[in-house]
Amino acid sequence: MAKQEGKKKGHAEKSYKSLESGGVSADVLAQVQPGVTVRVHQIVTEKTAKGEEKKRIQIFEGIILSRNHGSEPSATFTVRKISEGIGVERIFPLYSPWIAAIDIVKRAKVRRAKLNYLRSYNKRLKEQSLA
Repeated sequence: MAKQEGKKKGHAEKSYKSLESGGVSADVLAQVQPGVTVRVHQIVTEKTAKGEEKKRIQIFEGIILSRNHGSEPSATFTVRKISEGIGVERIFPLYSPWIAAIDIVKRAKVRRAKLNYLRSYNKRLKEQSLA
């Protein structure tokens, strides 16, 4: 019985910091918070007419509405943008190898953790300096 407990204990000691997150640094991951406008560079794999796989980078720019599950391996963040008058939201995994980079564009002053009210809010948020 003691040997089995020892195996379980050693197995559970993996840290989340060892997770690889594409080309995203820990500094940027700490700044991914609601109210921040980001530009997410996602690696997309497409098949050509000949059947060959082709990789390219697709950029999605918008404001972060929420961040879920803290810094766990399954942590996600929701980004919303307005495209041709229609709101588009995407949920990105924080530690995904398919995210090449996250650029911080600007930061807004917010007082909530979940910015769901922005879905029906037409005014602009007050901007903070990036420094």
